[in-house]
Amino acid sequence: MAKELNKDAVYRAAKSKEKDCTINDGDGLVLLVKSTGIKSWRFIYRFVGKQNRLSFGAYPNTTLEAARRKAEKVREQIASDIDPSEAKKQVKQLAKAISNDVQRKTDGLPIINSFADITRQWLKSIEHLTKPLTQKKKTSRLERMAFPILGDMPINAIKSSDVLATLKPLIDMKQLSTTHRLHSEISAIFAYGIVHNFTDYDPAQPVARQIPAQKIKHRAAIIDPSLVGQLLRDIGNYRGTFVVKSAFRLSPLVFQRPGEIRQLLWDDIDLEAREWRPYISKTDFHHIVPLSTQAMAILEEIKPLTSGGQYVFPSSRGNGRPMSDNAIRSALQSLGYDSDVMTAHGFRTTASTLLNEQGWSPDAIERQLAHAPRDSVRAAYNRAQYLDERRRMMQSWSDYLDTLKNGAQVIEFKAKSN
Repeated sequence: MAKELNKDAVYRAAKSKEKDCTINDGDGLVLLVKSTGIKSWRFIYRFVGKQNRLSFGAYPNTTLEAARRKAEKVREQIASDIDPSEAKKQVKQLAKAISNDVQRKTDGLPIINSFADITRQWLKSIEHLTKPLTQKKKTSRLERMAFPILGDMPINAIKSSDVLATLKPLIDMKQLSTTHRLHSEISAIFAYGIVHNFTDYDPAQPVARQIPAQKIKHRAAIIDPSLVGQLLRDIGNYRGTFVVKSAFRLSPLVFQRPGEIRQLLWDDIDLEAREWRPYISKTDFHHIVPLSTQAMAILEEIKPLTSGGQYVFPSSRGNGRPMSDNAIRSALQSLGYDSDVMTAHGFRTTASTLLNEQGWSPDAIERQLAHAPRDSVRAAYNRAQYLDERRRMMQSWSDYLDTLKNGAQVIEFKAKSN
């Protein structure tokens, strides 16, 4: 079909009539002249047997040359089996989506169907199953470590190489525990996306083999009784602050986690019942620690100094915070015990090893270490389980440590029969 039939003067001179009319420029392009005098370009075409039309803009704002260029582009689309109307709609939809994404980013919201968007949905879906502190850590980890690369990407467009690029800095820094944890969370997000039809594939799966296996590093602990005796004598000679020394002396007697000892609250101590009743966040239950005569003596000694505050072992800075988490570690190092010889956590291993050798019930030892089941009903039951035996065990343990500290001959110290 002929095209470019007229010169621009024809279109400039066109006058309105009683009814709308068109002037044909050829091969689908026409100028529509409305009865009101308004002129605009139209392109009329057939696609899959259906007639369609496109608007190219008002004349003369859209010149003849511009209209013909648009017409030529449309003809090329038709020749390539592309419906120009659908293509135009898709362009508009894309432009609108981009505009919406920009606005959502401005409003602090994730882009729809992006990794960040699906992550938020996943986090919401597990909120009732996760402890608040754990949920907070997951959220922070994903925001800091995954969102910079994956956050704005459509979840169904993310490749395995993108996931690896997210984890690579952690691998290079040998933060393997964090790497495995983050990888597991990313994979869980994709599993959620698959189930809810946001994507069809988990690109994190092939990446698992690219993460080095994490070597389990056991915390160093002294378990030789004669060396334990020397350690106790060294603790007795420690020249640090009274608060740190008191916490240092209490640690082997109660063998609880270092964080629980340094955050020991006066409100959790029942001096009359000779018990410490902390809430153990790691295993999510309330624990009972029977206090031996030796442990009670340490608490009675520090009570006049710190009982006016919240913590038994407050920070030396007087800022209402507990003693530093590095205090016992530093105290050990000042006595010449490097982290590959003895750690603050090692007092737990020392007690567990020697108490088992002495024949105390493994169940009672595990309860005293606060290795409780996560099931809330069982945890409530286990709170006081083996308590009578644990009272005897804790006093016997303190007495045994005194014999080691005093340099007595090391003998096998059997548990008392029930």
